[in-house]
Amino acid sequence: MFAPTYLDHNATTPLDPRVRDAMLPYLDARFGNPSSRHEYGRQARAAVDRAREQLAVAVGAHPTEVVFTSGGSEANNLFIKGAAALMKPGLVVVGASEHPCVREPARQLERSDWRRELVPLDSQGRIRRDAFDALMEQSPRLVSVMAANNETGVLQDIESLAAQARASGAYFHTDAVQVFGKQPISFRGLGVNAMTVSSHKIHGPLGAGALVLDKRVDLAPLVAGGGQERGLRSGTENVAAIVGFGVAAEIAVAELNGWTARAGRQRDMLESALARLGARIFGAGAERLPNTVFFAFEHIDGETLVAKLDRAGFAVASGSACSSVDPRPSATLLAMGVEDEVARGAIRVSLGRDTQDEALVRFVKTLDETLQGLRTLSAVAV
Repeated sequence: MFAPTYLDHNATTPLDPRVRDAMLPYLDARFGNPSSRHEYGRQARAAVDRAREQLAVAVGAHPTEVVFTSGGSEANNLFIKGAAALMKPGLVVVGASEHPCVREPARQLERSDWRRELVPLDSQGRIRRDAFDALMEQSPRLVSVMAANNETGVLQDIESLAAQARASGAYFHTDAVQVFGKQPISFRGLGVNAMTVSSHKIHGPLGAGALVLDKRVDLAPLVAGGGQERGLRSGTENVAAIVGFGVAAEIAVAELNGWTARAGRQRDMLESALARLGARIFGAGAERLPNTVFFAFEHIDGETLVAKLDRAGFAVASGSACSSVDPRPSATLLAMGVEDEVARGAIRVSLGRDTQDEALVRFVKTLDETLQGLRTLSAVAV
């Protein structure tokens, strides 16, 4: 009997034991408030400052540009709502494949006389440059395009998009939660005004994220009060989680090249097997993350397949973890022109540092058997 196999690393990742060890002192003896002026507080403050430096190095930024948050969703909301609050209403442009924590705050700006436009995608999930060009001619104030899609893994040309948006006078933000730790990334090199990253996607703890922000950009805080994080995010810092985030970021960068090569090889191996089973792989013609496969089988319901694979010992997803309660098909696939029925059957496998070749072989065998069973049931029902 095999132990359950986790193949949903784009949703979250297991805590690295090295990260856990670094966090433990701040859950025990070093429990001080970083704002306190005594030794306990100074220890906590030094730990937060060290983590800020580690993350800044990992993302190619200056420590003063790192604003710690509770996660990626808060960081995305902080930028979109915080920037809009200090501007006259205008046009906000977001990619059609954005995570709900970008799409929703952008939609909410419409209540304050903002106009929102979604940039359409091509059939591979890439931003359509003709549409983006046309929107930039309308002088938007805010633009947000994710670096890598959480479902398809498709990468966008953020450096080029950011340069064009900034030339039009807009602030440009990228949600880099999925790309960080899976591809080299540089805040300075991308030329963006703001970038979101998250701890639990890189084997760090839940409850920690960051908005990397150009200091020339002014934001109104979502949370006011104590003045922490340059006044942009009040509230006593989650020291243990922030410490873990810093260590996880350092490890992710140090081990990036080896893991990326292995994940890419495993992804190619898995996709070859899926193709033999008749899978349709989304975004296969675009540059993608090395660990992500989003696919579907004709006339097979995705939720049913996920449930059966779970019972067979394989944890996979039918889309974004944050939209799992939404019964509608993937917004990303619909924006790519995928038919509703096919989109409803979509399954995501996302590989991690601990994913073994033999586990993928067993997964494909179990998937084949499960598909045969579902098709037999369907034929009987007809």
